[in-house]
Amino acid sequence: MPEYITPQVAIIGGGPAGLMAAEALSLAGVQVDVYDAMPSVGRKLLLAGIGGLNITHSEAYDTFCARYGERRPQLQAVLDQLPPSALRAWVHGLGIDTFVGSSGRVFPTQMKAAPLLRAWLHRLRSAGVRLHVRHRWLGWDADGALRFANPGGEISLKPQATVLALGGASWPKLGSDGAWVPWLKARGVEIAPLQSANCGFEVAWSAHLRDKFAGAPLKSVALSFTDARGRSERRQGEMVISARGVEGSLIYAFSQRLREHLNVHGSATFTLDLAPGRDAERVLAEVSQPRGARSLSSHLQSRVGLAGVKVALLHEVLGKAQFADAATLAATIKALPITVRATLPIAEAISTAGGVRFDSLDQNLMLTALPGVFVAGEMLDWEAPTGGYLLTACFATGRQAGLGASQWLKSHSS
Repeated sequence: MPEYITPQVAIIGGGPAGLMAAEALSLAGVQVDVYDAMPSVGRKLLLAGIGGLNITHSEAYDTFCARYGERRPQLQAVLDQLPPSALRAWVHGLGIDTFVGSSGRVFPTQMKAAPLLRAWLHRLRSAGVRLHVRHRWLGWDADGALRFANPGGEISLKPQATVLALGGASWPKLGSDGAWVPWLKARGVEIAPLQSANCGFEVAWSAHLRDKFAGAPLKSVALSFTDARGRSERRQGEMVISARGVEGSLIYAFSQRLREHLNVHGSATFTLDLAPGRDAERVLAEVSQPRGARSLSSHLQSRVGLAGVKVALLHEVLGKAQFADAATLAATIKALPITVRATLPIAEAISTAGGVRFDSLDQNLMLTALPGVFVAGEMLDWEAPTGGYLLTACFATGRQAGLGASQWLKSHSS
């Protein structure tokens, strides 16, 4: 028989969910060992904080919970134990001040993730949590032990309880590569296919638009879309035209519905209002004005405020004769159709949809097929838009899994 290392609790994954599970367990007096494949923990958290770490959101709690869509019933039971207000207080307890931005999003005063992570890791280490980096999980062996590859070779562990917090499959270079899916499936765990979420989409642009406008921001537009269930929504914001398609915050807000429509129909078409500050009658009146010796581009810029990439988008869908027809031109300015054909690769997505189905878990996020094994974070089958919802749910499910593992240990102690 091989010799196994026997930690009390092994947490696999050193992101927000795994570290929060470690904190919950250590507060309960449990010895915790965290294993992460990367050279340091919290790498995706640090990446998320490059442009400002959006911890949570300050909107009304009922509205906040609604952001999780069909998974609200399962997630709200967890979020009730660590709602946004409590999470913000937890951040303050680390000595990190926060503020509410103009959009209602909550950020650390310093904006960055590094100070928060440093303070958190100091507190965890002081509580006795042991961090093991460069330990890549390889699944289970025939005896049910956890296998890890590390710089010294391979080790096997038989902990009393395990928390899996390995993320989805976005940003594989930071450790979330979805390699765990077949290992859990082989042990009878139900898993919804992993898909891109908060992602960009492919569009068949002309060579001219790709060459001249790839990377161009598209500001002050309103996107309208009717999804596969007949639900319509219009939202104003900003997006980016990329060489392969469309990306940016406005697209991410619709990514779940666009993806679901794509899965059913093979494509999805939304419309852009290129002049949301002007109603349709005014746009028609402006473009109907004689342009004299001015070019069409100059005419559109002076009369409707359209230039650059917005005019290029009109050329993507209108021919010369249609440009000459004021009614058609005005209608297209107010509702320019864009058809997406596929999501951009999951490795480039901000987050993933799919994962371990909640039907495979008990209320403490323990796998019913694998007693003593708990799951947290993006490994679970849920998704949410950007705006602090992703991090809040990762923190909350990590805490729930840690508390569940603590209860499991107490009920199974000899």
